[in-house]
Amino acid sequence: MNKAPITLHSPLTLAHRQSIVLLSFATFSSMVVQRICDAMLPELAQVFSVSLGQAAQVVSVFAMVYGAAQLFYGPMGDRLGKFRIVTYATLACSVGSVVAVFATSLGMLVVARMMVALGAAAIIPLAMAWVGDVAPQDQLQQTLARIGLGSTLGIVGGQLLGGLLTDTLGWRWAFGFTAVLFTVVGALLYTNWRSQQLLAATAEPALDDPVTRPGFVAQALTIITGPWSRVVLAVAFFEGATGFGVMAVWASHLHNALGLSLTSAGTIVALFGLGGVAYMATARHLITRLGQTGLTKLGAGVVGLAALVVAFTPYWALALPACLLGGFGFFMLHNTLQANAAQMAPTARGTAVSLFAASLFLGQSVGVLFAAKLIDRVGSSAVVATGGMLVLAVGFYFSAALGRREALFNS
Repeated sequence: MNKAPITLHSPLTLAHRQSIVLLSFATFSSMVVQRICDAMLPELAQVFSVSLGQAAQVVSVFAMVYGAAQLFYGPMGDRLGKFRIVTYATLACSVGSVVAVFATSLGMLVVARMMVALGAAAIIPLAMAWVGDVAPQDQLQQTLARIGLGSTLGIVGGQLLGGLLTDTLGWRWAFGFTAVLFTVVGALLYTNWRSQQLLAATAEPALDDPVTRPGFVAQALTIITGPWSRVVLAVAFFEGATGFGVMAVWASHLHNALGLSLTSAGTIVALFGLGGVAYMATARHLITRLGQTGLTKLGAGVVGLAALVVAFTPYWALALPACLLGGFGFFMLHNTLQANAAQMAPTARGTAVSLFAASLFLGQSVGVLFAAKLIDRVGSSAVVATGGMLVLAVGFYFSAALGRREALFNS
């Protein structure tokens, strides 16, 4: 049974705001490494003499490992401290990135991506959970949008750098960049975390201090058996499959269908992330004006229209506004979903948000696998268009579910 969350927090302090900025850098890094392979798939297929579907394992396997690792990080974050785990996970990602630089086969590259995924899996969900712990409830979705600003910029950076570095210096340089990025951000997080520890030693205990909790299985069962939690987790899975999953082939579609270079295709698709940034910049106004049901409906409709344009336009210039608006609409839906995930279980927020992330990225892995296989049968235009229509369906379903959320909470 789920109860409507009622959690009160003090206003965000300057120290909290500084930590949120650093967590935004971490989520940026995590999303960069997730999306950096999208535009380089055709190059990897050529270098390793494999099909595009086989090369897509560097995306799909990453997503599978990322999702499965949530079962580990959620309880760990609740017990040992969310910020601490994010810090060490960020530093660990640099190791896998170095291995990717020296990969001599597709199999070795996939293993390196698995190593990075094991670390990156902790960053975004535990950052969200940490924000849920410290942000006042009436500011939660707006504060999550600040964290989301890092991840959406990461989409831009990942798509753009993946294509640009592959076309100019070679794909290994892209992974060299992520190795340096994770090292620098991890060091900044570590310094901030140590400052938090020093403050905690002379003040009241931090919110992340370990407390006595039920085991993970008990916590997970409590969450997944709640009617509203099941809705949020199911929507996360299908959003991951139809949105993030299918989006992984957008750059390859533009490259193959319109004859664009990987740099150009990656740059155009990076506008999807820039659209997300534009949403985050205007989120406070839109949340107040449209409400959650309005955000999800309008956002899903914009994504569906954008996908149709990307799928069937014969002119690359039309893909520019389509990707930009598609990202704006998608993050209207996604940010609303994140806010609801962060409130599923306030007493076990790390576990709850990690289950949400597991559903999202397991969905993404399924979406990438199906999209890559279907391209050979029905073509990339049909796959991109179908993905957009499915996002539309998911958004309208979630909007309707939001309208009866209180009844589900009280059931």
